[in-house]
Amino acid sequence: MEYVVARIGRPHGVRGEVTLELRTDAPEERFAPGAVLRTDPPARGPLTVASARWHTGTLLVTFTGVDDRSAVEALRDTLLLADVDEDAGAEEDAWYPHQLRGLAAVSADGTALGTVADLLTGTAQDLLVVTGTDGREVLVPFVERLVPTVDVAGGRVVLDPPGGLFAELPGDEDGA
Repeated sequence: MEYVVARIGRPHGVRGEVTLELRTDAPEERFAPGAVLRTDPPARGPLTVASARWHTGTLLVTFTGVDDRSAVEALRDTLLLADVDEDAGAEEDAWYPHQLRGLAAVSADGTALGTVADLLTGTAQDLLVVTGTDGREVLVPFVERLVPTVDVAGGRVVLDPPGGLFAELPGDEDGA
């Protein structure tokens, strides 16, 4: 299946290096020299990795034929796509966004809270986007304390949200 493994960020220097916003747990594999990545939009690729190196916690990559800052700037915000075998090296507590979308979000006592709409990946932590039963979009940090159970086969995630995340706190009727 095809997945977004990174988004091209800002240029770094003047020789065609670019920063990547990673969306993969295997950057050394995905961005090894010679790796070919499809792009979204498709007209910007495919791109072949010429080199990759870490610099202060950021992966810097050059692509074959993209030799200067102007060429890299034209690629900014391009999504990099790769085929991923979902069964290879599957971890017990790791899920792809499409596996979570549509799952029922319920509290520990079974109360319906909404439906998982998406998974936003971030540098500090991931966020579940849940459409609440009232139609509001709620962002839930995807950490074990707040999301103790993910049951893809059972079609649900169990949430333990802090007060006020899905329901107004007592005495908060005016929204203040």
